[in-house]
Amino acid sequence: MLHHIIVKWNITADKKTLAAEVRELYRNAADIPGINGVEIKENIIPRENRYDLMIVLNMEEEALPVWDNSDLHKKWKSEYSALIEKKCIFDSALSSIQP
Repeated sequence: MLHHIIVKWNITADKKTLAAEVRELYRNAADIPGINGVEIKENIIPRENRYDLMIVLNMEEEALPVWDNSDLHKKWKSEYSALIEKKCIFDSALSSIQP
């Protein structure tokens, strides 16, 4: 499955610095059992109604409790929650984009 974490930073956040920090934090996410890969994307259109960052974990559905209890996830929540204005979590099946 694809586990999407979509983030809108609060107004005081330095978005570029935080994006670099998040990339470093998630760099070894695939070392966690059941996590097959990670992709991080930054928003390129700076509008008020846009979110700023999307983290996508390619993972086994059964690995969700492992992810929730991982040190990486705990660090993400403890160090970055206060900087987040809004967050959306969305889980989807793996699929290819259709024309």
